[in-house]
Amino acid sequence: MNKSDMADKLAAKADVSKAKAAEIIEHIFSTKDGEGIIAVELDAGRKVNITGFGTFSTKHRAGRQGRNPATGETIWIAPKNYAHFSAAKGLKDRVSE
Repeated sequence: MNKSDMADKLAAKADVSKAKAAEIIEHIFSTKDGEGIIAVELDAGRKVNITGFGTFSTKHRAGRQGRNPATGETIWIAPKNYAHFSAAKGLKDRVSE
């Protein structure tokens, strides 16, 4: 499923136009700078908790030494922050059935 498919389903369930549904989804999930409710909260270092569904948060991976598998050369892997999603029990239970 992609954003367009999700907008179609949202439009049918919420009795709104497909264009309005697509706009709502874009406001929630956009990754453009300063847009997207979830991305803006993660940029600010805050968690987004959707009860019964899961939690979006950021994590930090420290810098470390690694090895280039092709050459065996030791390389430095830079530290970075990354997005993380943890599914809630309700979602885990539903998917596991």
